[in-house]
Amino acid sequence: MAAQVAILARTKKLIQALYPAKSISTFTFLSQEPQLVEASIPDSQPSPSPLPPNPATGSPLYNENWRNASPNNPSLAQTLVPLGFLNQTPASRLHALSSSLDVQAMMNLFADWMTQQRWPDMQQLFEYWTRSLDKNGKPNKPDVNLYNHYLRANLMIGAPAADLLDLVAQMEEFAITPNTASFNFVLKAMCRDRETQAAEKLLERMLQAEKESLPDFESFNLVVEILFETDQIDAALKYIDMVLKSGYMLSINVFHLCVRRCLNQGRLDTLVSIIEKCKTMDQNKALCPSWPTCSDIADAAMQADNSKLAFYALEFMAIWIARGENARPPLMLSIDEGMVVSALGTAGRTYNSTLLDASWAILRRSLRQKKAPNAESFLGKIYAHASLGNLQRAFSTLHELETAHGNSNKEAEDVFCPFTSLYPLVVACSKKGFETLDSVYYQLETLSRGDPPYKSVAALNCIVLGCANIWDLDRAYQTFDAISSSFGLTPDIHSYNCLMSAFGRLKKTFEASRVFEHLVSKGVKPNAMTFTLLVDAHLIDRDAKAALSVIDEMVTAGFEPSKETLKKVRRRCIREMDYESNDKVDSLARRFKIRMGTETRRDMLFNLPSTTEYAS
Repeated sequence: MAAQVAILARTKKLIQALYPAKSISTFTFLSQEPQLVEASIPDSQPSPSPLPPNPATGSPLYNENWRNASPNNPSLAQTLVPLGFLNQTPASRLHALSSSLDVQAMMNLFADWMTQQRWPDMQQLFEYWTRSLDKNGKPNKPDVNLYNHYLRANLMIGAPAADLLDLVAQMEEFAITPNTASFNFVLKAMCRDRETQAAEKLLERMLQAEKESLPDFESFNLVVEILFETDQIDAALKYIDMVLKSGYMLSINVFHLCVRRCLNQGRLDTLVSIIEKCKTMDQNKALCPSWPTCSDIADAAMQADNSKLAFYALEFMAIWIARGENARPPLMLSIDEGMVVSALGTAGRTYNSTLLDASWAILRRSLRQKKAPNAESFLGKIYAHASLGNLQRAFSTLHELETAHGNSNKEAEDVFCPFTSLYPLVVACSKKGFETLDSVYYQLETLSRGDPPYKSVAALNCIVLGCANIWDLDRAYQTFDAISSSFGLTPDIHSYNCLMSAFGRLKKTFEASRVFEHLVSKGVKPNAMTFTLLVDAHLIDRDAKAALSVIDEMVTAGFEPSKETLKKVRRRCIREMDYESNDKVDSLARRFKIRMGTETRRDMLFNLPSTTEYAS
C-alpha cells in the first residue's frame, strides 16, 4: 500500500511539472480545460457498461451531425423558412422562396407584402415562381387573381400602360382570361399617363368583350375623370349616362368634376338631369357637392332663372347644415340671406312654389330663431306669393313683415310703399280687375273683426292703388275713405299718394292738387313720391310750367328730382315747344349732376347751321 501511495505522489508531481497551475485571478474567464482524472490501476477498476443503440439509426435525417443538416435533404425543403434563407442575397432568397410556395401560399404572401408596399419583391417573386416547378414537377400556373396581383405590382412600380397591356396579353400563355380588374389596372396606368384616347378605346373594347371583362363602376369612373380633366365634356357625359343606366355608383370626385364642368360650360339643364337621375338611385342619392360648390350652383341657377337647379342647390346646403348640427362639436353653417332673397325672386319669376317653400325653410333654419328675417326677405316672399296668385299667403306674409319691421317709421316708409316694395302685391290684387280687389277688401274687412283683429293700412293702400291701376276712381276713393271710417285707422302718406295717383290718371289735376293741400293741412309730411305724382298729374294735363313749379317746391322741401321725372318734363317742353322751360330743366339737371343723355343728338337735330352749301 505504501508503494502505491509513493507511485501516486510521484505521478502527481510529474503532472504539476507538465501543467503548471495558475491562480484563478489571472484568467479573464473561467478555464474550460478538462481536468485529468487521477490515475488508477486498471486491474482494480471495473470496465464501463456499453451505451444503448442510437434510436435514430437508419433515419435519413441523421446521416450527418444534427447540427449541420444537409440542405439537399428533400424533407427539409418543405420547412417554412429554407435553411440558409436569411444568409442569402434578396434575389437568391426570392428564388429559393419561389420553389416552396403554391398558389394559395403566394396569395397569402402577396396580401402581406401589399400592406408593406413591397412591390418590387412581388414582381420578382412572381416571375421566379412562374419559372419554377411545383411539388409534382410541373410548371407553376397562376390563376387570374394571382396574376392581377402581379399587374398591381407593375402598376405601383410605375410600368407604362403599354407594358401592362402586354402583360395582360401574356395571360393567354397561362390559359387565363383577363377579367375586369385586369383591365382596370391598365386603365389606371393610362389615366396616370394622360393617355385619354387609349383609355376610351380600351373601355369600348371592354364593353364589347365577354361578361367577365365588362366594365364596372371603377372602369367608368376612371375614364370619365380623365375625360373631364381634358375638357371632353360630351364624351364624359355619355359615359356618365351609361353609368347611371347600368346602376353603378358615381365616385364623389367624378360627381364634383361633372358639376364644375357643367357650371363652367353653362349646361345647367344637363346638370339638373344628372342630379335627378342620381336622386332616384340608392347608390348615388347620397352624393352631395361641397359647400362652396353648392353656393356656386345656386348663383348660376338664379342668374339663369333655373328654378329646379336652384332648388337642388338649396337642398344640398340643407344637407350640409344638418350634418354640421349633428357633428361633435357642432358646426353651425348658415346660408347667406341675400342668396335666399335671390332664390325667392327666382321662385316668383318662374312660378315655382317648391323653391319658394324651400327657400323660406332653409332661411328659418339658418337663423335658428335668433332673429327675424330682414325686410327684403319678407318682400321677396310677398313677391313670390303674389306672382303665384296666392293672395292669402301674400297678405299673411305682409302681416309678418309688419310685426317684425313695422316699428321703425323711416324704414316703414320705404318698406311699405305700394309704389315700390309692395307693388307686386298691388299688381296681383288688380290682375282680374274689381273682382279680385273686392274679394281682398272683404277678406280684410272680415279679418278686422276677428280675434285678434288684423288691421293694416299697408294692405288697404295696395287696394287703393290697385283701383287706380284699373282706372276705377270711385272704388279708390271709397277704399281710402274706409281706412278711417270702417277700419278705424289713420291714412298715411302712402294712402294720400295712392289717391293722388287715381286722380292724376284721369286728368283730374285740380282734385289731385286738393289732395296735396289736404294732406299738408293735416300735418302729414309729403315725400318725394308725393311731388313726383303731382308733377305727373300736371304733365298729363300738358302743363309743363306747373310741373316745373312743383319741382321747385320739391327742391325747397329737400328732395331731389329723379332723372326720369326731368326727362318727362323735358319731353313735354319739347312737344309744347316751350324752350324756356326746357332750358330750366337743363339747369336743374346740371345742378343735381344728372346726365340726361340726349343733349348731343338734340343739338344735331335743332341747331343745324343755316347754309345752302349742302344743296349745291
